Amino acid sequence: MISALTHLECSACGERYDADVPQNLCRDGKPLLARYDLAAAARTLTADALRDREPSLWRYAELLPLRDRANRVSLGETMTPLLALPRTGARHDLDLYVKDEGLLPTASFKARGAAVGVSRAKELGITAFAMPTNGNAGGAWSAYAARAGMKAHIVMPRSAPHVNRLETVMTGADVHLVDGLISDAGKIVARAVARGGVFDASTLKEPYRIEGKKTMGFELAEQFGWSVPDVIVYPTGGGVGLIGIDKALRELHAIGLLDARMPRMVAVQSTGCAPIVRAFDAGAKESVFWEHAQTVAFGITVPKPLGDAIVLESLYATNGTAIAVEDDAILAGQREISAADGVFVCPEGGATLAAAIALRERGWIRAGDRVLLINTGSGLKYPDVPYAEPSLLALDGDI
Repeated sequence: MISALTHLECSACGERYDADVPQNLCRDGKPLLARYDLAAAARTLTADALRDREPSLWRYAELLPLRDRANRVSLGETMTPLLALPRTGARHDLDLYVKDEGLLPTASFKARGAAVGVSRAKELGITAFAMPTNGNAGGAWSAYAARAGMKAHIVMPRSAPHVNRLETVMTGADVHLVDGLISDAGKIVARAVARGGVFDASTLKEPYRIEGKKTMGFELAEQFGWSVPDVIVYPTGGGVGLIGIDKALRELHAIGLLDARMPRMVAVQSTGCAPIVRAFDAGAKESVFWEHAQTVAFGITVPKPLGDAIVLESLYATNGTAIAVEDDAILAGQREISAADGVFVCPEGGATLAAAIALRERGWIRAGDRVLLINTGSGLKYPDVPYAEPSLLALDGDI
């Protein structure tokens, strides 16, 4: 189980970079992607070999960037369940599944990126980093930094969920609140990085968060019996998870564990912040900054994703689509999955159901399509979301 990492490559121009020194963006300002000796990985990363490996994201070591297991920073991250949603699906004529990332450490899929990103940062000698966040990423990276003995400087909007603010403080991060959006937090981080002394761990400004997120793709392929669903519906802010899943499935094809069929990828956003949807509808290669962004699904409030071109490329290449849904539909989707099938998803997870319903009604999702929703976190992390008052029955005597 040795990493087959060979180099980093610019996602736009293809320029190669040394993977064994700290790197941020390409000289053209575009994200770098980790590349592997896929022939070497194929010799040991086999279906038979995986049957005897630990049930965690680290089971895919050949296609992860960590050189030495001793540098692994772990909080007990496990494979997350892939669950059928029979009652929810039956209501909408959908063959529906969910991958529930809320069961990871720090209760969101951000733990994947943090586990691999912090581990690789430790391996490369980084001792302090700074990053902007809408909440969950900051909490995850702070927790893993504490585990690694690293210093985390986190900048988040003042309006971020209270739970996220609490977890960053409790795990020892240096936390700064900004009156604005994640884009405003990013400007503060950029100034701090320019002064020196901290590494920039912003979304896609370091190349290894994607490598952690892509393990969702490895897992879902394995859990579906080395096949892929027809449609994957992903709540898209920065889009790292969508990029990662696409990358993972293509790597599995290259080493012979999957055939060439790709799922149709769906990027879901809120009507209050939909730069990817607007760009997709226009057939554009990049998005335009979304003014006055606001949505109840706080994690997808990203006015201008750095990786927008890679997200759009995946949507075009897989015959996918992008769709924006109203906040009311997001909350209704969250409530429906939770009440019908017992999975307490986050608002972003609710957005995926709202999108799947709309796409089925339009005929874009066809009868019989196997549809996978990605729930990016636990609903328990969002106590301040303005839910409709639940139905409560006054009890006077027996039930």
